[in-house]
Amino acid sequence: MAELNLTAVDKIYQSRGKPPVHAVRSVDMAIGDGEIVGLLGSSGCGKTSTLRMIAGFEDVSRGEIRLGSRVLNELAPAERGVAMAFEGYALYPPLTVRDNVGFALLRARTPKAEIERRVAEIASLLEIGDILDRYPPTISAGQQQRTSLARALIRRADLSLLDEPMSQLEPQLRAILRARIKDFLIEHKMTTVFVTHDQTEALALADRIAVMEGGVLQQFAAPADLKERPANLFVASFIGEPPMNIMAGEIAGQEIVIRTVQGEKAFTLPAQAGDRPGEIRVGIRPHRVRVGEGPLKGQVVSNQWLGDQTHLGIEVEGVLLVAVTDGTLNIGIGEAVPVALPGDALHLFDAASGAALRHGEVSAA
Repeated sequence: MAELNLTAVDKIYQSRGKPPVHAVRSVDMAIGDGEIVGLLGSSGCGKTSTLRMIAGFEDVSRGEIRLGSRVLNELAPAERGVAMAFEGYALYPPLTVRDNVGFALLRARTPKAEIERRVAEIASLLEIGDILDRYPPTISAGQQQRTSLARALIRRADLSLLDEPMSQLEPQLRAILRARIKDFLIEHKMTTVFVTHDQTEALALADRIAVMEGGVLQQFAAPADLKERPANLFVASFIGEPPMNIMAGEIAGQEIVIRTVQGEKAFTLPAQAGDRPGEIRVGIRPHRVRVGEGPLKGQVVSNQWLGDQTHLGIEVEGVLLVAVTDGTLNIGIGEAVPVALPGDALHLFDAASGAALRHGEVSAA
């Protein structure tokens, strides 16, 4: 096992007659031995290109990828000591599920008894024990995906790369397997990088998450830091469900002036001594908005009960906020409610660059 380091890694796709596409832009990441890292972002953000460069299925346009003392750029995919589960499964149709899962161990001349033991172990983990003697064309997409995942995890390679590893699974099974897979990776100290567009999956599985957008690494941090200390406005609004409330504002003297989308003054919040005058964006997580107390008055415009939480839409002086509370709230549409936006829950961002200025009462610098 060894650390994985990406240094100033770029990927530029060249197509004849078309302008080049800069898919990954100067990505730097240091991934520790045994660490589980998620590459998270929307479609086209560069996460899959990054994973494929690590695997060797895409050339690195610039920069270096190093696993321990080995520069992976200089090695063919088969020489990298990397196990990969593809989103497209890539199973061998003539082989049974059992032989697909154990294929790499068989090639490595692992003793038969050891292969049987490890296939049974990983099959039980991923709940595919009842299909081991069937063939890939005869099983469902979800079963094929779990077979592909089993084939990658059974190797316990220097590095495991997982591309959307549970995208085809039903929600209940996905929730169960996330916990099992994380325990398995931790138990075997497997350095793992996985790609996902599912925030829940990233937050549940990863020790750290690399949030990408437009080929740029926006922030590489632990899940709690992404939520409580987002590096910029993009991360703040991308991470979290429902998303962070974002309000246009201006620091003027001792006040933060919150404005409506039309630019009119809505209400004010207290500023801090270190806040510099200028245009800003103010964020607050929905679960930190207090309903039923506080100096502000809002009008309820929506009330949704989602089984374990209530999501309220509240218009405060022309500014729409979403609040999340546990349990049900018997508040009708159009009712007026007190609202508080606690100072320790506010996130301030520069309006021009989107860079974080402070979180709560602590500077982001």
